[in-house]
Amino acid sequence: MQTTVLDASDAGAIAQAVTLLRAGEVVALPTETVYGLAGDALNPMAVARIFEAKNRPHFDPLIVHVADFAMLETVAVVHDPLVARLAEKYWPGPLTILLPKRAIISDLVTAGSPFVAVRMPADPVFRAVLQSYGSPLAAPSANPFGQISPTEARHVFDGLGGRIPLILDSGNCQHGLESTIVYSENGTLYILRDGPIPMEELAALGPIQHQRHAAAPGQLASHYAPQKPLILVASAADVPSAAGHGFLGFQSGSIEFSAVEILSPTGDLVEAAAHLFAALHRLDAAPVRTIYAEKIPEHGLGRAIMDRLTRAAAKR
Repeated sequence: MQTTVLDASDAGAIAQAVTLLRAGEVVALPTETVYGLAGDALNPMAVARIFEAKNRPHFDPLIVHVADFAMLETVAVVHDPLVARLAEKYWPGPLTILLPKRAIISDLVTAGSPFVAVRMPADPVFRAVLQSYGSPLAAPSANPFGQISPTEARHVFDGLGGRIPLILDSGNCQHGLESTIVYSENGTLYILRDGPIPMEELAALGPIQHQRHAAAPGQLASHYAPQKPLILVASAADVPSAAGHGFLGFQSGSIEFSAVEILSPTGDLVEAAAHLFAALHRLDAAPVRTIYAEKIPEHGLGRAIMDRLTRAAAKR
């Protein structure tokens, strides 16, 4: 299959994506978090193509993206007052909410669970496709399963070129980390995956805890991993030998390494999150044997960054 990459601002780019989606195909679209691989959430063949293109196991559920609250009502039941407040405050945006699903959503999307993960994206290109298409889209990250998530169109092409017909290129993703996933029960908010909206901010809405939930995407211990081994260290000084290895530093690194990527020289966690996956892609492509990654302070967005790095390191 030939994969076409179109500038998302080109005339006809949105229409071409919608035409392919109507034919049951999958297309890669930018979001404010990472690039997503979108297919009709109500078309089992399109959903199956998502799993096939990514080589994603069917036990890992997908996120369903909606354009507005009317579309939300067609796919999920919203009866929890806390969920309603979350949606009003953070949608459109990088928040995914786990909700009881309606029968229109197949078990293939949810891995057999009675819950569906739903998000209302803020990216204008994805929203334009959703609004033109007029139906919800299932869209995990647009990369081979378990590998580094894509924050640029070329990352998508490197991973899925030849497997999908179209990539819409809208430049770098704003946040660079997958959405925060939450679930509400009995007045308590549970964070199922850390993301761009940190725990400290969500805690203002009431009691909050971290928890795993089998019905939510992104719960596997090993995920977001480069092809090369990744090892977490407290600092560059803890690496026994730098030559021939790569280093992913938070604020600084050492020229003794064969390749170095710095996430934020000023220690800005927002900047570090936005640069994380692109930096990992570059280190994975560099002529190094191993990638050493410096641990990030685990507060605010640092918690989400460390979540991704810890799971990337688990692939060893």
